[in-house]
Formats: sequence, structure tokens, C-alpha cells
Amino acid sequence: MDIGPKVQQVKRRVDSKLSYTEILQEEVKKSQILKEYTSPVHFSLWKYQDNHKSDYDNKDGMEASQFRSSKKQGQFPSTIPFLIPKPLTVSSNLGGLPISLEMAVGLRKMLFGNTFHVFSYEWKKSCFKFHAPYSDLSYALEAEKGGARAILMAVQVYIIKYCLFVRNREENIPLQGLCEMSQTEQENALAKSLGDILWTAGECRKAIVCLVTTDTYFTPNIDYKIDNLTERLQLFEFFEKEAAQKFICDHIQCFKGEGSHGVILFLYSLLFSRTLERLQKDLDFTTSHLLQFSLGNFICRQAILNVILTGRASPHVFNGFQKFDSEGGVQELLHGVLARSDVGYLRWNKEEVERYRPLQVGSMLKTPKLPIWLCNISGIYSVLFSTNRLLLSDWKMEHIFDLYLYNGQPSQKKTVHLTVDTHSHHWEKNHCEESDPEKRFPSVEMAIRTKWEGAAINWNGAVPFF
Repeated sequence: MDIGPKVQQVKRRVDSKLSYTEILQEEVKKSQILKEYTSPVHFSLWKYQDNHKSDYDNKDGMEASQFRSSKKQGQFPSTIPFLIPKPLTVSSNLGGLPISLEMAVGLRKMLFGNTFHVFSYEWKKSCFKFHAPYSDLSYALEAEKGGARAILMAVQVYIIKYCLFVRNREENIPLQGLCEMSQTEQENALAKSLGDILWTAGECRKAIVCLVTTDTYFTPNIDYKIDNLTERLQLFEFFEKEAAQKFICDHIQCFKGEGSHGVILFLYSLLFSRTLERLQKDLDFTTSHLLQFSLGNFICRQAILNVILTGRASPHVFNGFQKFDSEGGVQELLHGVLARSDVGYLRWNKEEVERYRPLQVGSMLKTPKLPIWLCNISGIYSVLFSTNRLLLSDWKMEHIFDLYLYNGQPSQKKTVHLTVDTHSHHWEKNHCEESDPEKRFPSVEMAIRTKWEGAAINWNGAVPFF
């Protein structure tokens, strides 16, 4: 079947006002071309120095089965699972180091523990997309459900760090400053934040940025499953943080554009910046690889979050090292966090508390240099922050103070303002009449109390997240 005319139709419609997803759905409904869809069909999504292109993945496993099932019923899903647009590519002549089969195998094993697993549709569609410019959440990334959400929220921590405490030098910044960001400011903040993370992971000596090109650089063997992304990587090496940040800014659409696979590219860049050798040393016997399969998707282990937050992929959140007596009387060493970083981490999990096995976060993460925390609250990631740079440097400021919460949920339309009082200790009395434990002890409040024990929290008119 000649698919040329169909491709031309798609190309002509890219310039229309339809989104690329709507274009795909329209084309699918009008033809049976997908039956014979065995090779990538390229079409131009947008133009970036005439080199950026996008195409589609082939049918694969369960995703194809879901499509066929929908097709038999005469229906098409709102997002066609296996029609994932391939990365917005750059020229193969840009000058990076082409990935080798050995590097790809090492990367795959570090992520999945084997060379057969590949990223799911949810991961592939994830990119760094901001809320609308000049909106109340213009500083915030949209974070959908799925395994990539943890990475998006961890990067969000650095975006807030940059907006509040890097580009500004005042001690106390009004929240309004975060709510007036233009698209250019959003892109610059993202580039600065990603570069900062990669530079820290490279021990402040080197950063690696991965982009996808138009060429494939190795022929896989029978033990490696092709994903049509990893095989096309080029690695760009930088020995100055500012140079890496500028390069990312120049290619920001490769991380934030629809169809860019931006989160995966950042994750690849992060691991190569840290180096696979250092990552092996960071981990311990409890963690052999960085992604964990759970409920049909791959989710991030703590080591990925720690390498973003601290630059080191320690698998645990306590301070330093701890000895563990394994079977046979052999003592193993557990790797925790070795130093205070700029940003922190808080965790509270209701099930762990009920089982009397709460995970204790050490002071290195609870008390970072700047008052910004990634919060893991019963498995849902949020960001908690103060606009007061000196909050954690003077205990007197921790009597009564304001915190702000962004939870990444689509239902949140503005930043939540919390007032924390560490001296009143009336929170238990105020909630003792509630019969529902969740209403008596909102999870967000319990997470805050892991840092400020017994604190009373005023939601200032907002409905508490239970």
C-alpha cells in the first residue's frame, strides 16, 4: 500500500490549528493504514534549524493488543498507545559522541536490571511542560500520573530554587514573583535547573547532555531490545556548568516539546553525567538497578531521587552509612546521604506508620541549605517551600512561618499557602473531635511534622489534602 499521500496529508495539517494528537486520530479514523504500518512514517511537527523531526513507534506487545481490541469495537482510544511520536531530533552532525552498543547495554541494565525492558508509553510521552505563562502556577511543571512524575517533581524543586534563590539575591522573595513568568523565563529556568542537576551529579567537574539524532549508531544483538530512541543518542560533554546550561537552553524543545521524550532524555543525561561506574559505587546490596516494576509501570527507586537532590545515588535517606547483619552473619553496609545539599526531602507514609515501620529521613535531607523539599507523602510527590532564604539558618525564624505547597495534581489551580506554628502545639486538641483519622491527621501535615514535631498548621482557607 502506498502511504505517501497519507504522509503528505499529515504534513499539510501540521500547520493547521489541530494538535498533533488530533491529527493522528483523524488520520487513523479515515484509513486502515495502520494494518500495514511496519516502518516509521516521518512527518514534521515543528521546525528547529530544519533538523528536528518526529515519527512513530511500531506496534509493540500489549500496546498493540489494546489498539486491536479498540479497533474491533469500532472505537479508538483518546490516546493511541503505540503511536508514540519519536523524539524531536537534531542533526547527526552536531558533534556529539555517538552511543555504542556497550554504553546502551550498560544504561539499560542500570535502569531496568536487564536489556529487554523498555520505557512504557507513559514514560515516553512525559516531558517538562509548564502551566500557562503568567498564571498562578506559571513556575510549575505539569505532572501526570506515572513513573516519570517523581522525576518531574524532583526537577520542580530545582526550578523553585533557581527562581527564588539563584536569579534573586533578596532574603525574602514574594510568592508573586513565581506567578509572573513568561514562556522565555520558564524555558530559561528549566535549562538552568537541568544543567545544575547534571553538573552536581558530575561532581561539579563535568556534565553530559543526551540528545536524539536522525541516525542509528549501532546494530543491536539478540540480547538487546530496540526502542528506537536509545540507539540514536549522541552525548555532549561540558566542563563548565554555564556551557551545559546554554546548550540545554538552545535545545530546550528537546526536553519540553510535545513528543520530545524529554524526561527520558534528562534521565539518560543524569546517569551519564554521574557515570555508570560511580553509580555502581553509590548503590549497595539492596539496590541493583534504578527502576522498579510496580502496578504495571516502572517507578523510580530512592536512588534516582537522591542523585537528583544530592548528586549521589544513595539508596537510602538516613545520614551516612549503617551496618546491616545479613543472613549467615555477614555484615553489609547500607549507603545513606553523606552531606547537606541545597534542597531537601521529607517523607510520610500512613501504611508504614500503622505497621510501626516508618522510614526515618536523616537531618541531611530534612535540613537542607535552602528551604525547599521534595515530599513523598504516601507515595504521592509534592513540593514544599518557603520564600524566606534564611528560614533554616536561624531557629528564631522557625517559631511561626509560611510554607507553600505544590502537589502537581491537575485539580490544583494555585499554590497552597500554609502557616506553621511550632510553639502552639494545639493541633491534636483541635482535631480530637474528628472521627476520621485522615481528617484528624492530614497527610501533608504529618509530613511537615516529621521536620517540625508537634507543629500546628493553618491552611489559610484552603481545603486540606487528606
